[in-house]
Amino acid sequence: MDNYDLDYQAYLLGEEYVSMADLLRWFTSDEHKSGNMSRMSDIHLKVGRPFSYRFDDDIESIPGGADLDAETLDHLVYPLLSEKNRQLLKSGEVKDLDCGYSWPETGINFRINIFHDRDGMAMVMRMLSSHVPDIEDIGFPSDQIWEDIVHMKQGLCLVTGITGSGKSTTIASLIDYINKYRKTRIITLEDPIEFVFESKLSMLSQREVGNDVASFSAGLRSALRENPDIIFIGEMRDQETAQLALSAAETGHLVFSTLHTRDTKGAISRIIDMFPAEQAKGLALQLSFSIGAILSQKLVPREDGGGRCVAMEILRNTSGVGNVIRTMNLSQVYSMLETQKKEGMQTMEQHLVELYAEGVISYENAVNFANDLSILDQLKDYEDEDDY
Repeated sequence: MDNYDLDYQAYLLGEEYVSMADLLRWFTSDEHKSGNMSRMSDIHLKVGRPFSYRFDDDIESIPGGADLDAETLDHLVYPLLSEKNRQLLKSGEVKDLDCGYSWPETGINFRINIFHDRDGMAMVMRMLSSHVPDIEDIGFPSDQIWEDIVHMKQGLCLVTGITGSGKSTTIASLIDYINKYRKTRIITLEDPIEFVFESKLSMLSQREVGNDVASFSAGLRSALRENPDIIFIGEMRDQETAQLALSAAETGHLVFSTLHTRDTKGAISRIIDMFPAEQAKGLALQLSFSIGAILSQKLVPREDGGGRCVAMEILRNTSGVGNVIRTMNLSQVYSMLETQKKEGMQTMEQHLVELYAEGVISYENAVNFANDLSILDQLKDYEDEDDY
């Protein structure tokens, strides 16, 4: 297979052959957008299946698309890769490959993961949004929450959730606001760079792991020598990065990062679990001073079919929360979230009930996306009040 032309018509769609460029044009078209945001997120290519994609939260197959064979898949995948990566795959030297692709026609960036299963080579290609949404459009339960965060001078602000829950988008909107309205020095460390920023009122530098820095921890050590006010770490993956992030937050920097946890309590536990057990008490003490806010979010289908909305759990580091973290009584976190709404906190269940009450999401999705079965009682209480 020597044809690496993106316009080579290799895939049978209906009664005609189309190219990877044609498929990308369809995938990124305005017909799949809700507002400025695409409802498409990932392309999935696998031998024995048609060209597939994720629309909102579901995997769909392109209408009229033929099942892919190995040769056709090669024709679609190889044009997206550098010559070096093509040779690595063709030689069998690697079976898994992560890389980026910038589509020249539109400038849209993609994150590519190539892997092998029993049927042969396969690929998942995630579209990285080129549009940073306005912070007012993210879906925070109240403006006061994000207003407090963007004006923080120091501390650790975590956004957590599963893959594809919009964590990077939320942080990008916060950074975009700071970039526009505060005179700060911002450094981002990402793998890969998702949203491209231009310096505005702030001076902003973006670095990509693998290209500009060797790792998150190496990039963070370097960034701390460069007089930053704000640092964004794409993900806290290991003990060294977590320790450096906490130290940076303690020493006067505002640090943003993400974790893959389903709730705010889980984020605290995840960080503590990165370290040896004998360090737990000292780390809990450090966390009690360093954490500024934790946002845990999910994307829930809208009742009207118009895409998805954010449901968010919010933890703020009040004196009470700090004491709970310091003493490692994390079982008390949920009750504090429930009862301290005036402090800007809330559970995931409280926000889901609000969204249901406003007609934004269905009863079924409120229940399905909840972390705790207490939502059933909360929904019943709401409906009893509504009937009354």
